[in-house]
Amino acid sequence: MQKQQQTEQNTPTSASRRGFLGTGGAAAAAAALPIELSAQVAGSDQVKVGLIGMGGRGSGAVVQNLAGNDRARLVAVADAFADKIDGSGPRGSGLPAISQQLEKLGKSEQVDLPASRQYTGFDAYKQVVDEVDLVCIATPTVFRPIHFEYAVNQGKHVFMEKPVCVDAWGFNKIIESAQKADDKGLKVVVGLQRHYQESYLQSFAKMHEEGMLGELLGGQCYWNGARPWQVLRQDEWSEMEYQVRNWGYFNWLSGDHNVEQHIHNYDVMNWFLSGDSARGANPVSAQGLGGRASGEDPSIGNVFDHHYVEYRYDQSMNNAIVNSQCRQIQGAWRQVGEEIIGTEATLKMNGSNSKIIDRKGETIWSYRKPRTGGTNPYFVEHAELHKAIAEDLPLNDAYYGAKSSMTGVIGRIATYTGQVVSWDEAVNSNFNLMPENFSLEAEPTVKPDSNGHYPIAIPGQTKFPWA
Repeated sequence: MQKQQQTEQNTPTSASRRGFLGTGGAAAAAAALPIELSAQVAGSDQVKVGLIGMGGRGSGAVVQNLAGNDRARLVAVADAFADKIDGSGPRGSGLPAISQQLEKLGKSEQVDLPASRQYTGFDAYKQVVDEVDLVCIATPTVFRPIHFEYAVNQGKHVFMEKPVCVDAWGFNKIIESAQKADDKGLKVVVGLQRHYQESYLQSFAKMHEEGMLGELLGGQCYWNGARPWQVLRQDEWSEMEYQVRNWGYFNWLSGDHNVEQHIHNYDVMNWFLSGDSARGANPVSAQGLGGRASGEDPSIGNVFDHHYVEYRYDQSMNNAIVNSQCRQIQGAWRQVGEEIIGTEATLKMNGSNSKIIDRKGETIWSYRKPRTGGTNPYFVEHAELHKAIAEDLPLNDAYYGAKSSMTGVIGRIATYTGQVVSWDEAVNSNFNLMPENFSLEAEPTVKPDSNGHYPIAIPGQTKFPWA
């Protein structure tokens, strides 16, 4: 296996040199829309919605957004690839998936999407944002800071999927744009749906309002599962196209799965340890270990398949220590959830269910999702966004979204380098993983060697990305 380059990635410090190249026009290859996706939009009280990123998560998110407001209409979409829009690509999704989901919900009339408002190319996000009142952003993570910044500058409300950054430059850009959003009265929701999930809301109240855990000691969190989908390389694809289509396997695009998936758990730990539901918190340092243990072919990408990170928090959070595990190895133990440990009891959460266990091992409180009824947090977060817009209520998830994303970033740096990583040093470095330009012909920052193998970080040898 080829040895890792001397730094985690190329690290230019300014975004001013980056260009966004693409077709930027209507998707010429988009299929003709069925009648049910061509409803007319009328009335000044309707909310025009746009979608950037037509993968499975984007398709699901925009349906959930439309379900949150009967006056919402999907009027513009964009993706780097036309086949992601019309659903003819390797993984389907796109407009056919949106059509099917809306039909099941009885909301087919909430779309007015002629081919002239289906845009392709890396710069097509601008055309969507310019068309709408509210934009849903579900592209690979590296693009999030730029798309968010443009939407805020144009005065648009935003739903953006997690994570929101892969590096310090992106973190700082998100915080800067979040402050601008507040100044403009814009509403922002990040797809960290646990903040809108009944089991977590009740657990938070038991910990912070009723004090059932006693004094905070620390916690543990897990996202142990298997590798996600992979798209096989096609001969006609450029290196950039292969990587963008397989963005989860490249750290400059996704942040590695310690950021892309494990962010949910980091978000809960930052939220529960600090007690701050609006802004969240962050650890002061991270150290850990990780690598590739499953014998995965190095021609697939450059992310690790396992990470263990120890996070340390400051005195305001009782100098708590959190141990995290995330793994993508088939056949290994699976676990997704969080534990908060106090002097009197331990809170255990695993998505829909929660319980508090005292020091005698007795369950003293529990929450289990109802078999029927209840709320779906993926829909609730969008309904709350529409409510905040309609009633001009304060709502901006970008702050805790950025901190939770950056928590994963410093954990990745710790596992790649084998060193202790300071939050302040990493953030202040403003290191940047983005390439010089985005187009299908541009050079990505990670390149395979003559054998088609990508460089994998080696703890103890890989340097800090700002070194």
